[in-house]
Amino acid sequence: MKLRTERVHYNVILKGIDVDGEPVALPPSIAIFGGNGGTIIDSGTTLAYLPENLYTSLLQKITARQPVKLHTVQETFACFSFTLNTDKAFPVVNLHFEDNLKMSVYPHDYLFSLRKDLYCFGWQSGGLTNQDGSDGILLGDLVLSNKLVVYDLDNEVVGWAEHNCSSSIKVKDGSGAVYSVEADNLIASSSSPSSSSSSVIN
Repeated sequence: MKLRTERVHYNVILKGIDVDGEPVALPPSIAIFGGNGGTIIDSGTTLAYLPENLYTSLLQKITARQPVKLHTVQETFACFSFTLNTDKAFPVVNLHFEDNLKMSVYPHDYLFSLRKDLYCFGWQSGGLTNQDGSDGILLGDLVLSNKLVVYDLDNEVVGWAEHNCSSSIKVKDGSGAVYSVEADNLIASSSSPSSSSSSVIN
């Protein structure tokens, strides 16, 4: 997916959102800033931050599929009591980007547990404000969980693939040598001189 290079961050174009195939209405302001690359992908941010109207619409769609009684915890999180399997009970949220690319966010990605029977949404109300005053979206590690994400700055693109992050990944360095690297060691490995031009292979 193409990065918007005129922006400071890893900005991409979000075209739409659906909940198990049912579209979430994007307000006009959302459509405008989305078309200008107003969505940031940031692995250094834990949760996902949406403009208030989009956040409200998304949670309404999700809880329409699985009605729960929401209450606020720590003055921030929308939480609910639940004892069943969340992946079976809650819908998948799909993010649609330019070039017909789709990223699926599963219940175990967007829900987190504060205790055994208390779950909270990782979707948060309060997106970004761009320099032109328009709203923006910040997609953090919540949407990147269990995915192998590659930022190719030379070609100004970002890509991802579903991946079991507990398994190893094959990496080929500039000399053509192939290494098996644990996923949590990729950052450290990429900083070594021998892997300065490394690439991930399937």
